[in-house]
Amino acid sequence: MALESLAKFDIGSFLTLAIKRSLATLIVVLSISSSSYAATILILGDSLSAGYGMEEEQGWVQLLRNELPQHTIINGSVSGETSAGGVRRIADLLASSQFDLVVIELGGNDGLRGFPPAQLKSNLTKIIEASQQTDAKVQLTEVMVPPNYGPRYSKMFNDVFYELADSYNIPLIPFFMQDIAPNPSLMQRDGIHPNVDAQPIITQWMKPWIIDGLKK
Repeated sequence: MALESLAKFDIGSFLTLAIKRSLATLIVVLSISSSSYAATILILGDSLSAGYGMEEEQGWVQLLRNELPQHTIINGSVSGETSAGGVRRIADLLASSQFDLVVIELGGNDGLRGFPPAQLKSNLTKIIEASQQTDAKVQLTEVMVPPNYGPRYSKMFNDVFYELADSYNIPLIPFFMQDIAPNPSLMQRDGIHPNVDAQPIITQWMKPWIIDGLKK
């Protein structure tokens, strides 16, 4: 009886171990499959995403490409771009590829020039709707203006992003400059643009949002 019980115990242990190993293998395979999903992403931004004041390969978008090589990331950012400029360019950009995700980082130059928040909202609305019409997922990045523009304008400006994110049920990525701008060691001499040292920080700020945005 003792030998029979021992045999049963050994077979049971073996089967349990085999099942655990099979499940572990399946989890790894699924994880690899998920991470290797090849998506096409559009970053539509201004100088903060265009890599102003540095070589293209030093900018956060290129650093993101390096960390997510399975995806195609198109940088449609242009230094000095306003939301109106984004409206003028969005149709051609969307026609150039079938994007899975569109990340909109615009509004900073509207704010610096004191443009009406209502105008900003109208332009961003057009960009969001044009992107969604192509079945692309959309993410909006929050943008803030310097405090010297006054609390009233700053609030009206900032509210635009929250209202649009709520209206279109899209993620609002917190402003990636909020921890960088107060630190002179991470800023260029103009006090407006992040320097090379800030780019990896922006990459790590944006990366989890973009990965999450690609989940089906």
